[in-house]
Amino acid sequence: MISWIKGELIDLWQTNNKFFILLNCHGLGYEIQIIESFFKEINTNKNHNDDLVLWLKHIKKEDSDLLFGFISKDERNFFNEILNIKGIGSQIGIALLNKLTLLEITNAIIDNDKKLISSVQGIGQKMTERIILELKSKLISKRSQQENNEISDFLSKNQNLNMILKDVEIALESLNYPKKDIKKISQLTINTIKNKKISSEEEANITFEHLLEQSMNYLNNKDSNLVQLHSKL
Repeated sequence: MISWIKGELIDLWQTNNKFFILLNCHGLGYEIQIIESFFKEINTNKNHNDDLVLWLKHIKKEDSDLLFGFISKDERNFFNEILNIKGIGSQIGIALLNKLTLLEITNAIIDNDKKLISSVQGIGQKMTERIILELKSKLISKRSQQENNEISDFLSKNQNLNMILKDVEIALESLNYPKKDIKKISQLTINTIKNKKISSEEEANITFEHLLEQSMNYLNNKDSNLVQLHSKL
């Protein structure tokens, strides 16, 4: 099974709506189908000297071996998920990635945007519903895990803030706020601080008292937002 390749670009061509490259890897030429956006990117800079690196999906058939290449592991993994859905073949998966970015596809599936998905050639209403049914829960779970990993990584680099947030959570629990609301406020607080891209000096000015006050204001008025969370910084 071939799952990854690094090689020199020898040739590239388009056949109808399919896009191909030929890579030289240790003297062997690998014909690989790629998505349109990557093909255009290579075509505008085909004289570059760097080797191309691709994550591959290798499909063995009775009369041929097919290789599909992707610039990211996430794209390749999504392509695998699409192929696991009954009635969906490789060209439908490629057509989907040709028209939409992985982020657009993920958002469309999670948001139940049937119109956007069915706008891809070859994907009708029934297939759209099947894609959403098969992938929505998986993508929601994956996104949640990614967000948790990002939060953990952020807090590991901001230990002072981490300690303050833990103290705020303990204080809110003692005031009998629901745990799910406390978890939500912590996530919103972290995201607000991350989006502000505060400096270490600004982080040092964040106090337990300020975060607790703002958190209680938010929890007592859930229709509000956290725009003023760090107004004192």
